[in-house]
Amino acid sequence: MDARISHAETVFPDELDEEFDTFPTSRGFEVVRMRYDRVRSIAGRIQTVVGDMASQGERAQALLSWRDPRATFIFLVFCLVSAVGFYVVPVKLTVAVAGLYYLRPPRFRRRLPSRGLSFFRRLPSRADSLL
Repeated sequence: MDARISHAETVFPDELDEEFDTFPTSRGFEVVRMRYDRVRSIAGRIQTVVGDMASQGERAQALLSWRDPRATFIFLVFCLVSAVGFYVVPVKLTVAVAGLYYLRPPRFRRRLPSRGLSFFRRLPSRADSLL
């Protein structure tokens, strides 16, 4: 086993101590508390990310279920115009224009979010409602 590929040298000593600890633990109360706090902070970050993903899914569902009729109508018109545009314009040209737009110089970029992202973020989600 190559230690550089597995990044074994970047592991902290207390993490190695945790791996080789017996069950039930033979360490002191403070070490167990530190491990618990570390696991709790990681779980909190994971829960935040999963909550953000759920909010995005709720917004997509609100867009497709006519929860906001005006936004859904705008989205359907956009999809119809995009479908006609993709039918008329060749795929190579579409990919080339999209690539050039994505790789544009920083001088031509905006700091504000795009119109599409702003439209999607304003859709209703159930993040504010509690059970």
